[in-house]
Amino acid sequence: MPGGTTFDPKTAAAVALAVMALAGCTASPNGAAPEPSPSTGPTTASSAPAAQRQSSTAGGTRLRSVHTSAIMVDDMKLQLDRCHERTLDAAQGLVLPDRACTPGAIDPAVTQADINQTICKSGYTATVRPSAYVTGKAKTASLAAYGTRPSPTIEYDHLVSLELGGASSTSNLWPEANHAGAKGTTNPKDTVENAIHKAVCSKQVTLSAAQKAIATNWTTAETVLHIIR
Repeated sequence: MPGGTTFDPKTAAAVALAVMALAGCTASPNGAAPEPSPSTGPTTASSAPAAQRQSSTAGGTRLRSVHTSAIMVDDMKLQLDRCHERTLDAAQGLVLPDRACTPGAIDPAVTQADINQTICKSGYTATVRPSAYVTGKAKTASLAAYGTRPSPTIEYDHLVSLELGGASSTSNLWPEANHAGAKGTTNPKDTVENAIHKAVCSKQVTLSAAQKAIATNWTTAETVLHIIR
């Protein structure tokens, strides 16, 4: 950085949360989702109504249910340096998020009955993905919570991907480390997501089973779902 500036997680997180607050997302002291301001728009950080933030059981795994359509919902109260990735194989990029910080969340607007009109329809993810401007601020706070330094190879990734009905909430997003020697954010989880998406849309596996498997452990999801590439 010019002038010798170093990355300060606490300062970065405070700035990120302050900006999110100005955008209509104010954290509450008890860890509940923030209350939206009247001016919150379709592409800014927001909070979902309580009925849309309830936990959902997808095949036995507790996943949050958060409706997000081109917005970013801050539904977690992440503390600095309290989250820890679970590294299975750093060289291969087999890394899992902290379950307490990133439990996973699905959008209730996507159901098994409407997958042909949502996730299996070409161009769907572009209609529900928040702008990089919004997610970039949340990523800074998440990096600080996970005690991770910024890197061009780290992806602020959806645990349950958008193409599997995942939500754009802090409970479903985490700074995913890439494999050793990576040059960008394309990582091993991407191919797993694509394979499972294809299986869901071809009716080989159910949507809820896919969501459960990838949220529990994306590195074993294909095996659990009996998907062969």
